[in-house]
Amino acid sequence: LTPLVLSSLPAVTSPCKILKCNSEFWAATSGSHHLGAEEAPEFCTALRAYAHCTRRTARTCRGDLAYHSAVHGIDDLMVQHNCSKDGPTSQPRLRTLPPGDSQERSDSPEICHYEKSFHKHSAAPNYTHCGLFGDPHLRTFTDTFQTCKVQGAWPLIDNNYLNVQVTNTPVLPGSSATATSKLTIIFKSFQECVDQKVYQAEMDELPAAFVDGSKNGGDKHGANSLKITEKVSGQHIEIQAKYIGTTIVVRQVGRYLTFAVRMPEEVVNAVEDRDSQGLYLCLRGCPLNQQIDFQTIHSAQATEGRARRKGPSLPAPPEAFTYETATAKCREKLPVEDLYFQSCVFDLLTTGDVNFMLAAYYAFEDVKMLHSNKDKLHLYERTRVLTPGNAAPTGTHPTLWVALLCLCWLCLL
Repeated sequence: LTPLVLSSLPAVTSPCKILKCNSEFWAATSGSHHLGAEEAPEFCTALRAYAHCTRRTARTCRGDLAYHSAVHGIDDLMVQHNCSKDGPTSQPRLRTLPPGDSQERSDSPEICHYEKSFHKHSAAPNYTHCGLFGDPHLRTFTDTFQTCKVQGAWPLIDNNYLNVQVTNTPVLPGSSATATSKLTIIFKSFQECVDQKVYQAEMDELPAAFVDGSKNGGDKHGANSLKITEKVSGQHIEIQAKYIGTTIVVRQVGRYLTFAVRMPEEVVNAVEDRDSQGLYLCLRGCPLNQQIDFQTIHSAQATEGRARRKGPSLPAPPEAFTYETATAKCREKLPVEDLYFQSCVFDLLTTGDVNFMLAAYYAFEDVKMLHSNKDKLHLYERTRVLTPGNAAPTGTHPTLWVALLCLCWLCLL
């Protein structure tokens, strides 16, 4: 029935994307022999993904015969293979092995190892990185660096395979400075690889196991494709999720937590509907009303440091760091004056806690380990992005443009 439905569909032009849905489903299931009961979960997952794709394009395909044929074909296949409409809708890759390959299909452990599922002639996956540390500072999957308020609970990652939520609390009573005090990671059940697992860390409690006491993905055949390793007791754990090619590092530095992840772009973007999806800090960054203008604060810190030399009238944090002593302290661990260095200075001045210097240091150490592009390890101050309609040309001061416009107006007179 599947090839009959797909081969009978006529060509469709944009904006109806039904051909894209058809081709994705065909790529996920082509070359299959008659599907036995043990392969039904994979086929049902592909069918649900196919159905979801058709729903996304429904508005632009209302009068399209191919679209309606595909929708009816999906319903028939759902009934034929006893597939539930609820459940996972995709996996990182549904690849069939080349002809003559003697390895088993996706019900074997190979599907539980993301990198091994790439054939030697396939393009290597692209990896990206996200990190959260300090007061708190966020480096997104697109290498955007932000300093945010984000007090309370916020979603850091939310895709088809895992959810990460952080809770940020004030460092001092009445202070605007916040830091991560709680972290929850939910790994969703995936095919024959892992059961759903939950990891949770809080201040002064960094366990080396999931909340159910296990250290791997459970009882499934590929359970060891998800496991926790304790690097330093109570201070540093690493979670390897090989079935989605993901590495997560969680640290406790002082009283607070840091988070870093290395994840394939394919998994990063595996969301049900990216256009209408809610907040996802690692992907979208912090909301504008939660962002702190790092350049303005950095300048104010330097000015405040000079003011303190002239008189003690300004309030000082608990450890009484001045701008000069904070920069000197941060240089001990962060010799390059990039945004990690500036974050360190910012945090020492706002919290007075020297552990925030270590948090910035370890955050950069995690970047060196997890970031796939070694030319992008350091980030430096950039001109702040202006809102649409208010953007000035790059590298040109707005005052200069006003002067040039006035000059042109006078020339016309």
